[in-house]
Amino acid sequence: MAEKILVHCCCGPCSTSSVKRLLEDGWDVVLHYENSNIYPEEENTKRYEELEKVAEHYGVPVIKTEYDHDAWLEHIKGFEAEPELGKRCQLCYEYNLRQAKKMADKLGIKKFTTTLTVSRFKKSSLIFEQGGKFEGYVPYDFKKKAGFEESIKISKEMGLYRQGYCGCEFSILTAVNEDEVIGDI
Repeated sequence: MAEKILVHCCCGPCSTSSVKRLLEDGWDVVLHYENSNIYPEEENTKRYEELEKVAEHYGVPVIKTEYDHDAWLEHIKGFEAEPELGKRCQLCYEYNLRQAKKMADKLGIKKFTTTLTVSRFKKSSLIFEQGGKFEGYVPYDFKKKAGFEESIKISKEMGLYRQGYCGCEFSILTAVNEDEVIGDI
């Protein structure tokens, strides 16, 4: 029997190739949507709805936790002006991964990971550093094996909405065109 893994999902598009790879690697996948960093709340809802499409496509369950943007803002307080990939982002990764760990524990799932590493606009080593703080974290680099490119392809095939910014109100200011490829960082 396959081992269960809880997967923190940032959005539907990033989850496409990540879930596919986990299933190919033999995991029993449970998706977790906890993204209190997403702003505004309507954007958070839209991203969750796209994730539901991915869950249905792959036949895996998805769990959504309550949106609490105020708690996330409190967690990153003092770092709002940090540049992308700076301390604010690291605190955001830590926040979401802590929430994933709590959900994994609640469900009795020993392993968890995140789809955040599929993005070419995120540095996987920073995510691994934050995830490494929590027992059971599995450091998957989903951008490897052309994961980012595959996520774009699958997202287009599925007709998924692809957002133009990471998620928080501070990342809107540094939004990157989704078709722009900046290479692995």
